[in-house]
Amino acid sequence: MDNRAEMQPEVVFGPIYQFIIDNTVEEIWINSPERIFIARHGRSELTNLILTADEVRNLVDRALLWSGRRLDLSHPFVDARLPDGSRLHVAIPEITAEHWAVNIRKHIAQGKSLEELTQDGMLTTEICELLVRAISSGMNLLISGGTQAGKTTLLNALAGEIPYFHRVITIEEVFEINPRLPDVIQMQTRGANLQGDGEITLRRLVKEALRMRPNRIIVGEVREAEALDLLIALNSGLPGMGTIHANSARDAVIKLQTLPLLAGANISHSFIVPTVASAIDVVIQIAMDSSGKRRIVEVVLITGRHENLNIEMESLWKFEIDGYTPGIGLATLRSRLAHTND
Repeated sequence: MDNRAEMQPEVVFGPIYQFIIDNTVEEIWINSPERIFIARHGRSELTNLILTADEVRNLVDRALLWSGRRLDLSHPFVDARLPDGSRLHVAIPEITAEHWAVNIRKHIAQGKSLEELTQDGMLTTEICELLVRAISSGMNLLISGGTQAGKTTLLNALAGEIPYFHRVITIEEVFEINPRLPDVIQMQTRGANLQGDGEITLRRLVKEALRMRPNRIIVGEVREAEALDLLIALNSGLPGMGTIHANSARDAVIKLQTLPLLAGANISHSFIVPTVASAIDVVIQIAMDSSGKRRIVEVVLITGRHENLNIEMESLWKFEIDGYTPGIGLATLRSRLAHTND
């Protein structure tokens, strides 16, 4: 019998279980046994909890039993999914200076629907309605933002708007995307073994996904050369979504033009620029403000036109102090959607 199935959360998490069951706590991180922090509403708090180094190690060991991933001197980092959908990241010395660095990003809002996020104020009803129409029509969406901005939460909600009869393949480093759809296959990467063999990269997963009869593909986060494989897939007529780290919608597009160059010296901007221009339709920028409020701050339409290395973008909405300002791209988007529906 698998002992992992018998381990209860209160046993696995031990001294930090109080934060695990507190739905106001978004993230927990341990800088040292004496300095344990939590985040509520986007703001960090130093707790009064004090552990020993052995308690920290034992906590991590118990949590990793669920994932089957290992942590040792040859693999000083680990990124793993916990049973409740939370994400565990650990780094150990000599990568860290002295203590084990532990982060647990809890799976709180990621199960919310787009309608629920609209009620929470992440976006307006008008933006929600047009994004749903864009997804239904098969447009390709890229979600951009910083760490903890809410990219995965929004991606999950948008994925839930994919037509229910579509077959969806999700691709990510750690399982976080779980669309509310009947036909979903989830795949995650795998690290190499002690002999250096068996690694499964995001690039490999994108290629394998194309052999699985998908109607849509979703890439949890585009970080490196897998951007090339994703662009080629989207440019072949397969709708999809993904997220990327960037400070603005324009920065996201520029980054998506740069990452494919990591795939090899034979990849050039002259190939990538028109590919990006035709593969991505809408870029959604999300951010967290100083109060911890997460919202969509910018939505842009990629027109498909480009000049030299510049891809033409038209604003759909931009959040200002007094609310959202509609952009010139709305007429273009509505025209595209009307044509698609026809």
